[in-house]
Amino acid sequence: MGFLKPSQLEQMGFASLGQNVLISEKASIYGASRIHIGDHVRIDDFCILSAGAGGIRLGSFIHIACFCSLIGQEKIEMEDYSGLSSRVAIYSSSDDYTGNAMTNPMVPAEFTKVDHRPVHIGRHCIIGAGAVVLPGVTLGEGSAVGALALVLKNCEPFGIYSGVPAKLIRSRERKLLELETQHRAQIHQASVSNPS
Repeated sequence: MGFLKPSQLEQMGFASLGQNVLISEKASIYGASRIHIGDHVRIDDFCILSAGAGGIRLGSFIHIACFCSLIGQEKIEMEDYSGLSSRVAIYSSSDDYTGNAMTNPMVPAEFTKVDHRPVHIGRHCIIGAGAVVLPGVTLGEGSAVGALALVLKNCEPFGIYSGVPAKLIRSRERKLLELETQHRAQIHQASVSNPS
């Protein structure tokens, strides 16, 4: 996989761009001026980030695996240490499928009824392959969503969710919080030992 060079990333005009950002040459980015990216973020092949008016905000230590999409008019936010497995789709906008309105972006807005609501993915969340997250959902810190799940409602912190629609299966362990503390201490020690 080839990644864009730092000079290429700077030319894209992101709202903000951290250190050690790896974006595949095969990823598609739309609305870069509304996208904030933290430190140590990797976005793999064939991902689509399409930022609407609300923008996209990615924290630090995030991985977005191949074929993922983050799309919609409202804000999509991923906090530190969160990640998406391959083919995850995050939507902050969705058409009305009831038949009471027309659908698709080529139809004038007066004939459609699009649901625009922000999506928030908390720290240490992991979303399994092929899962879909719809507008208005908040995934609490440490929640985990299984492969192929359809997330229609908020997920509790440190809950494990699976199914269509996604339902709480059980609680997730919290040891990862201790590991985060150790990781951050390691980073601090490295910066003290090697000041730039």
